[in-house]
Amino acid sequence: MLSQDTLSRIEMLSPATAPVREVFVDAVDTLNVYSPVFIAGFLITLAATPVVRRLAFMIGVIDAPDQLRKQHRTPIAYLGGLAVFIGFMAAMFVSYIAIDGEAADFAPVPISIIVGAAAIALTGLADDIWKWDARLKIAGQLVAAAALASSEIGVGAVTGVMQPLFGPPDQALIDFGSFAISNHTLYYWIGTGFLGFIIIAGCNAANLLDGLDGLLCGSAAIMASGFLAISLLLAATLTVEDPTTSFVGVRVALSLALLGTMLGFLPWNFNPAVIFLGDCGSLLIGYLCVTTVLLFGEQGSPSLIVAGFIIFGLPIIDTTLAIIRRKIAGVSVHTADANHIHHQIKRSLGTVKRAVIALYGLTIAFTIIGVGLAAIRLLTDTRVLVVYAIGITFFGIVISVAVKIAVLQREENQTKQSTDRTA
Repeated sequence: MLSQDTLSRIEMLSPATAPVREVFVDAVDTLNVYSPVFIAGFLITLAATPVVRRLAFMIGVIDAPDQLRKQHRTPIAYLGGLAVFIGFMAAMFVSYIAIDGEAADFAPVPISIIVGAAAIALTGLADDIWKWDARLKIAGQLVAAAALASSEIGVGAVTGVMQPLFGPPDQALIDFGSFAISNHTLYYWIGTGFLGFIIIAGCNAANLLDGLDGLLCGSAAIMASGFLAISLLLAATLTVEDPTTSFVGVRVALSLALLGTMLGFLPWNFNPAVIFLGDCGSLLIGYLCVTTVLLFGEQGSPSLIVAGFIIFGLPIIDTTLAIIRRKIAGVSVHTADANHIHHQIKRSLGTVKRAVIALYGLTIAFTIIGVGLAAIRLLTDTRVLVVYAIGITFFGIVISVAVKIAVLQREENQTKQSTDRTA
């Protein structure tokens, strides 16, 4: 993983001149060392899915067609998320026992992330089986956010933004001599609040996108590839001062676990699907995507978080469109409809496969943009404000288009209703 020249340089440093152990990471070796995580996630999910499908039919957890939003011809098993969770947990187990060499010095995936994933998966599974109230689902997502907060994962996401205003984390925000509050405390609580919001938003955005066979699963595989690229860029360009506390291995492991489980589930879920993700799967995918993006902020680089959320752009766009559309129509934002972006593209292109492949292409475009922005940030001297400008422009255009479409639809509906009344 580390070149002999690098090891020699580290050994030559005396304790007096090297208070920390600096490590220079080889991205290719890192990918090779962590590849068993991908293999485990892929194979276990691939094998577990037909078993879970059979279980779903045995206990009656199936999704019946309604010819409106659910247009499949026959009942389909609804426990696919359980297979994804089993594959993810297998991948995490492998990440603990199968990583060797210098990579073994890197911090393992924190237990808080595993606990959060379990809380999300169990919440979604309970909803799939017993149709939980929305408030209980939110409570489960907040439990996951609280678990992540215990590892201060949200702190890095806000530190880069807050530091220019309030100073470094170790600086006192309020100092009365015997009583002082550090900036770290402020950053922790703001980061925790941000974390709770992002977890809930990300989980539900992924859930809303899961409307066509293979759409969320395949899109998440593409996103995971982008997350992996950024993780490897971070590994190759940043000096790791203390491997035991660095998230280098965590980011790579999570990206590979997500990629493996998605590719393992996709053959069963692609049109014509024989099993659906259900809330257990869609909420878990949103959680893993958002958590990985937040980990990009470990070094206090919010621009990398912006790049990560651009990769996650398709669920963000779909959710933004849905909220604006329903607000303008004067209905609750929780009102289900058949006007999500995937429904509209399906009506335009005629088939599920065409619509899903078109949206795969859109996700690939977002992923290229996100990885490109991360590369600009990490490999060049380009100022961070340029990345922010591109991100703001991107999402500004998305919101504007969403408002435009919603207004046009409202006016079209009003015209139609007026015509019907006068007819």
